[in-house]
Amino acid sequence: MKVKILSRNPDNYLRETKNDIHKIKRNYDPALHPFEVAREYTRAVNAVKLERLFAKPFVYSLDGHKDGIQCMLKHTSSLSFMFSGAYDGEIRVWNLATQKCLSSVQAHDGIVRGLCMPTSGDRLLSVGDDKIIKHWNLEDLTQIEPVDAIVTKSVLNGVTYHRKKPLYATCGEKVDVWESTRSEPLRSLSWGVDTIKDIKFNPIEVNILGSTCSDRSIILYDVREACPLRKVVLELCTNAISWNPMESFAFVAASEDYNLYSFDMRKLKVPLHVHKDHTSAVLDVDYSPTGKEFVSGSYDKTVRIFPLNSGRSRDVYHTKRMQRLTSVLWSLDNKYILTGSDEMNIRMWKAKASDKLGALSYRERMSLNHSEKLKEKFAQHPQVQRIARHRHVPKHVYNAAKEHRIIHESKKRKEANRRAHSKAGTVPYVSERVKHIVQEDE
Repeated sequence: MKVKILSRNPDNYLRETKNDIHKIKRNYDPALHPFEVAREYTRAVNAVKLERLFAKPFVYSLDGHKDGIQCMLKHTSSLSFMFSGAYDGEIRVWNLATQKCLSSVQAHDGIVRGLCMPTSGDRLLSVGDDKIIKHWNLEDLTQIEPVDAIVTKSVLNGVTYHRKKPLYATCGEKVDVWESTRSEPLRSLSWGVDTIKDIKFNPIEVNILGSTCSDRSIILYDVREACPLRKVVLELCTNAISWNPMESFAFVAASEDYNLYSFDMRKLKVPLHVHKDHTSAVLDVDYSPTGKEFVSGSYDKTVRIFPLNSGRSRDVYHTKRMQRLTSVLWSLDNKYILTGSDEMNIRMWKAKASDKLGALSYRERMSLNHSEKLKEKFAQHPQVQRIARHRHVPKHVYNAAKEHRIIHESKKRKEANRRAHSKAGTVPYVSERVKHIVQEDE
């Protein structure tokens, strides 16, 4: 025989403590709440104001280098460890959790141009202006020791490691592919370029290499082939590239013309997006582990975070003492950004400026989620949009951005006048994305 009984869960009506708030029952019938949208709009405005109020992105800085930071590398299997190379040839190992330098070594005579490590994380490779590739043992991070040194014929500008095989590639006058157990390169790849500035292995299509060159080109290689794959030439030189860790075909390039360009490697004739906001040359770029955003560091002394499909940055970080950015990293837990600049400091920033550090209670988490949904719902309203978009930037950045805006509007006006007063078809309209591409070769 079944017996139906009435039961109540005390969690639904009792307070956890006597100091807690009383739980209020609510009827969600929309007919009983005619002013619900107006109240939600007010809450959305307050939420976006509070977000800007609590936007304090700077976490801490690591000092100890005696010269400017040239390159940085995050550990492949640990969130706490990071490596940095300086202009004076010194390499340092940092523990980000304790904010301390674990060890330092004078690795090269001259600038440390590049750092990389295999997926296992047991070795570190470095290249410098002294034309030497050095292998370091990382079994004990407090005392890194050189295992091997390979002397090359030319100065090397970068190094990158294969995701799955014991292969690595270096760039300088040409691209050399090396095996970790050999002192001679397996093969050399070139496409009529005198200097290759930066090189990166694709993390998904692991045999694909991307490189930036001094002749304003971006060249793609396949380590299984004897010749390069594709080449695209831009208006100005590209300083660095970064592959999307979630989409094997996508990468972003940091250019000297103050912009960043997102490309699909299957179609290099037109970039997917042109990302604008910097007011000087962009020196480095790095994707977030989710592949939805990337961070860039520029000569204009600012760090900017760009959404993948947006032409404008969602946030800009700067301090009074920070000088020109030389390298940027996005941490593997997607919470922090690391920047290195030429005034000898490494800085850590929050990836989202208003995030609270530390554990959140259930009620705090639910409140933040509710605020995010309200901001998303009313994102296109003018008041919410204006508050969310507003940023204070240094005076030199503000003035430079204003000048660039005037120049850009003047060029558009001149082009429109030429088109209006010329024979039909003689001055065709060229989109902003196509303007910056000079040619594409295969």
